[in-house]
Amino acid sequence: MRSSDDEREWKNMAQQVADYVLQRLTEWDIERVYGYPGDGINGMLGAFDRAKGKPEFIQTRHEEMAAFMACAHAKFTGEVGCCVATSGPGAIHLLNGLYDAKLDHQPVVAIVGQQKRLAQGTHYQQEVNLEDLFSDVSEYCQIVMHPGQMRHVIDRAFKTALTTRSVATIIVPEDIQESEAVPSPPKEHGSVYSSVGWSQPRVLPNPEELRKAADILNEGEKVAILIGQGAANAREEVVEVAELLGAGVAKALLGREVLPDDLPFVTGPIGLLGSKASDEMMMNCDTLFMIGSSFPYAEWLPDEGTCRGVEIDIDGRMIGIRYPMDAHVVGDAKETLRELIPLLRRKEDRSWRAEIEENVRSWNTVMDKRAAQSFDGKINPQAVAAELSPLLPDDSVLTADSGSGTNWWARHIKIREGMKASLSGTLATMGPGVPYAIAARFAFPDRPVIAFVGDGAFQMNGMNEMITVKRYAERMGGSPPLIFCVFNNQDLNQVTWEQRAMGGDPKFEGSQYIPDFPYAKYAELCGLKGIFCDEPKKVKSAWREALASDRPVVLEFVVDNEIAPIPPHIMKEQAKKAVKAGIKDPEKVGIAARGFRQKLTDMYENLPGRKHD
Repeated sequence: MRSSDDEREWKNMAQQVADYVLQRLTEWDIERVYGYPGDGINGMLGAFDRAKGKPEFIQTRHEEMAAFMACAHAKFTGEVGCCVATSGPGAIHLLNGLYDAKLDHQPVVAIVGQQKRLAQGTHYQQEVNLEDLFSDVSEYCQIVMHPGQMRHVIDRAFKTALTTRSVATIIVPEDIQESEAVPSPPKEHGSVYSSVGWSQPRVLPNPEELRKAADILNEGEKVAILIGQGAANAREEVVEVAELLGAGVAKALLGREVLPDDLPFVTGPIGLLGSKASDEMMMNCDTLFMIGSSFPYAEWLPDEGTCRGVEIDIDGRMIGIRYPMDAHVVGDAKETLRELIPLLRRKEDRSWRAEIEENVRSWNTVMDKRAAQSFDGKINPQAVAAELSPLLPDDSVLTADSGSGTNWWARHIKIREGMKASLSGTLATMGPGVPYAIAARFAFPDRPVIAFVGDGAFQMNGMNEMITVKRYAERMGGSPPLIFCVFNNQDLNQVTWEQRAMGGDPKFEGSQYIPDFPYAKYAELCGLKGIFCDEPKKVKSAWREALASDRPVVLEFVVDNEIAPIPPHIMKEQAKKAVKAGIKDPEKVGIAARGFRQKLTDMYENLPGRKHD
């Protein structure tokens, strides 16, 4: 919070509503606002100039990137992220990033301009009904029609974003921005007086439901735990519960950083991008215990009726909507687990835990062998992630875009204690990998930041943000490293595989092929460091060079696009469609050879009598 001297200086400066907006943002501890200029926020831009960096305006290349950065700031810091955009088209551009925040439950406040009040309702240039536009993405959306509203609208926006962990949007017409500020409205009927401040509540469980949950977990002989980002503050409690119950722990992608992957009972990711160990645990458990996760894919959860269920979620709207639960415990994960632990009995039979740990070891061996394979002298994309994992500094911040590279990021990067990792989980949109990394760098200038990005996402918008990195080079560069790892396979690879397995269609070159581009050379044009690698034997040395760089790096790997992201188990219908697609696929020969050898490693590791050290 500001000192009293700073506060007095601000109040002297705050002649316009726009100045007051920035003053109030700093009182809410906002240090930077991501955005792009436009005449619909000219008043705000002037105020940013007068504010002298408190808060700081961070210029992105596109408003969508600003919203992604605000979302990433919220994800990585637990604070409110903030973005700003002009009226009309600029406001529209924010939407994808704001939906990313909404669907992944992150507190973000968006401030957007609007045409002058006098012009509204006249079909004026760039006049868009912003209240309707933002009504779905926002938990709170308000247009400011009087300067005296500004104080309570800002305060309520922040309180709503923090309480609901979602998006709040403030719409400020141009003439309001430039009006004389009214920090305290007149004391008359209709005026309200709000304050800066919010505190995290303790959300405690219903004792009877908690007792029911404990009974179910105590009676279960094969307990499987699934955690998501809602368990982020309950790491120690999750570990203790897993030890008491002899359970394994699978992680939804948004919960990757909750527990380190070097714990022997952590089975890793779940789902299409998941591990065989997670799949085996889910398919064979008799009790499912979900903590802070809304993982939606029923095909990767136990069959209905095969096991009992217990769920902890802070949001009662989300409890018991993914799997039929027997105990619906609404409460904060940490608080609830603390009260649950004394009610649990330690299971003496540890055979289920032993089976889980053996499956984890087997899966890790399979992953290592798959990553070690190469075909026709091409880089195996799995090796890109596998070679990096042991080289990662302990405090790394990792981001991933949406695409086939996400598979390798999820399966081959082993999260260790102290690391942070995130991606677009529920929206699963293309494009956030790069802006997430940039926001992480601003938030944690002393931590290594590494983004995994497909060439499709990099061409879509990531390349433009290299100019943002160039603009803020003094803060982006130096040590520790900032690395943008680009998988160059000239294919929108994830969708290609989905066409084959889900649509039963061969690869359609017209939609799937993307042009080759010298990404590393482009980085050099931007004043960054570019590293190019197209040889399997040089993958590790390329990573070492990137990690030692004193400039931001675009690390381009030319990778094999015919290596399938093989799911933990193959659905019968998908197998039929994949075979049908393969008959006419332009890459059928390479796919068959690679798929056979990749699957063979799995089959070999699961032969009867195989043991793993």
